[in-house]
Amino acid sequence: MQAPVPATPAAAAHIAVPSPASPSQTAQQAAPRLAPLPLTDPKRQPPKSLLAPLPDGKTYLMQKVQEKFASGEQNFKAGRLEAARKDFDDAVDWMLESGYDPDGDAVLSALFHHVVDSVYAYELQAFRGGEGFTQAAAVPAPIDEVAAVTLPADPRLKERAVESAKSVSHDLPLTVNDEVLSFLNFFQTPKGRDIVETGLRRSGRYRNMILRVLKEEGLPQDLIYLAQAESAFQPLALSRAGARGIWQFVAYRGQQYGLRHTWWIDERQDPEKATRAAAQHLRDLYGLFGDWYLAMAAYNCGPGNVQKGIERTGYADFWELYKRNVLPRETKNYVPIIIALTLIAKDAAHYNIQTDPEAPVPTEVVKPGRPIDLRLVAETIDVDVETLRALNPSLLRMATPEDPSFELRLPQGTGEKFTAEIAAIPPDKWISWRRHRVEPGETLASIAKKYRVTPLVIAEANNMERVAALEPGAKLIIPATQPASETKRLLVSYRVRRGDTLAGIADRFSVDSEEVRKWNRLKSNHVSRGMVLRIYTVGGAPETHRSRSRSRSKRKAAISTPAKAGSAPAGGDSR
Repeated sequence: MQAPVPATPAAAAHIAVPSPASPSQTAQQAAPRLAPLPLTDPKRQPPKSLLAPLPDGKTYLMQKVQEKFASGEQNFKAGRLEAARKDFDDAVDWMLESGYDPDGDAVLSALFHHVVDSVYAYELQAFRGGEGFTQAAAVPAPIDEVAAVTLPADPRLKERAVESAKSVSHDLPLTVNDEVLSFLNFFQTPKGRDIVETGLRRSGRYRNMILRVLKEEGLPQDLIYLAQAESAFQPLALSRAGARGIWQFVAYRGQQYGLRHTWWIDERQDPEKATRAAAQHLRDLYGLFGDWYLAMAAYNCGPGNVQKGIERTGYADFWELYKRNVLPRETKNYVPIIIALTLIAKDAAHYNIQTDPEAPVPTEVVKPGRPIDLRLVAETIDVDVETLRALNPSLLRMATPEDPSFELRLPQGTGEKFTAEIAAIPPDKWISWRRHRVEPGETLASIAKKYRVTPLVIAEANNMERVAALEPGAKLIIPATQPASETKRLLVSYRVRRGDTLAGIADRFSVDSEEVRKWNRLKSNHVSRGMVLRIYTVGGAPETHRSRSRSRSKRKAAISTPAKAGSAPAGGDSR
C-alpha cells in the first residue's frame, strides 16, 4: 500500500494547476515542493527537562555513602543501635561494591577510611573500650605439633604397651601397632612428655563434666582422650586451620551444632557447650560409618574425605585406609595419637609419667541481663579479672554481650554479693563505670588521676563531700569514661601462609569471613598462598608480629605469622 505525503501549506501554494501533457510531465508537475529545513522555528527555546541532572558516578557514590553515614550517626545518637548498624553497613557496602578502588583515588580513599574508622568507633562506643576489646591470647593447639611428628617405633615399648592395653578397662578398641608405638615413643621424649603432662594435669578441671555429657549422649567414656589429643583441655587452644576450643571446632561445624560465634563470644571455647556439640557430632559420625576409628578420622578431616577413601579402596577399615595412603597425613596420625594418649592416661605410672590433676573449680551462674565490664564484676566481688576470664573462656572481650540470656560464671559463693553491690550502679553504666577499693594514703585527687576523671564526679557518684576523708578498704563508684583512642580500628595487611583458610584467617583476627571477602573483593572463599589481604581489626591479631611494608601510596602496618609445621588437609578441618 502506498500513501502520498501531504504537502505543507507553503508547498501547496506553489503547486500549479495541471494541464494536458505527457504522463512523465504530469508526474513531474504532481511532485510537491517541501519547505526548506528545519521546519521548526530556530529562534524557539528547546523544552527544559524536569529531571535533575545526573551526577557522575564517583560524585553519586560519595553522596550515597555520606547520606547513609549521616543517617547512621543520627540513629546512633538517638539510641537506635540496630538501625544505626544497618546504615553503617550500607555505607561501607556502597564503597566496597561500587566497582571503584578506594585506594586508587585520594578523595575516595579519604572518605572510605573515615567511614570505616568512624563506624567501628561508634560500634565499640556502645560498650567499654580499651583492653576490654582485645581478644584473649590463644594458645597453639597441641594436635598441630604432634600430628607432624615422624619418629620410629621403639620395639622395647611394644611389650609394655600390649601388657598395659590388656590390663586397663576401656570402652573403645585399643590397637597396638607400629603406628601407635611411634607416638608412644614421642610421648616419652621431653617435648612429648610435656604435652602429655599438661593434658593430664588440666583434665582434672573438666573430666567429671565431660564424662557426664558423654554418658548423657550415650557415647564411650574413652572419647575424652580425643579432647586431650586435640587441645590438652585448653579452652583457648587455636589450630592453624582456625579450629578453637577443647574440641577444636572450626566455625562452620560449630555453627552446625549450635555453637554461636560473634564479636563478643565464641561458644567453641565454652567447655560444656562444646563438649555437648562434640558428643553429638561424634554420635552422628559413628552412625554414618559404624566404626569408632573411622568416626574419629572423620572428626578430623571431614566425613566426605573418609567416604571418598572408602569408595576408592573398597575398605571401610581405618588401618586399610592408612596403609593405602588415601587419608590426609594429619588424619592418618590422628587415630594413633588418640590411642597412644589413651594408653598413657589410663596407666600413666606404667609409662613413668606422674602428674596431679587440677581440681575442678565450683561456680555459680548469674544473668546480668545487659552488657557489663568484667573489671567491674571483678572489683565488685573482690576477685582478680583473670579468674573471671578463666571461668568464662567463651568471652572474647572484657565485656559480656548484649544478650539477656547470657550466663556469667562466678566463683561459688559470690553470686549474692554481686547482685547486692551491682545494684548501686545504674545498669546503663555497667560498661563504663568501675569500683575502687581505697588503699591507705589515697585521696580523691589521686584516685581521680588514676581513672582520668575529676574528684568532683567521684564525690557526686558516691554522694559524699569532696573534702571527705577516705577510709582504707571502703569501695568507691568510679564514673570512668572511655578514651577515644581505645576505639581505633587498625588496618593491617596479612600475607596468606601455607595451610591458611579464609575462615581461619578471619577467626585469627576476630572478624567475619564475609567482611574479609568484602574488604578484598574476593569472589569466593578461596585464598592462595602469598596473597596479601586487607583486614580491619582492633589491636592487631594474636600471636603475630608487625613488620613494615610499602603499599601503594603510603606505608601500612603488615602482619605476618611464623609458619608452623605441616599443613591443613585440602578439604579443611571438619571439627
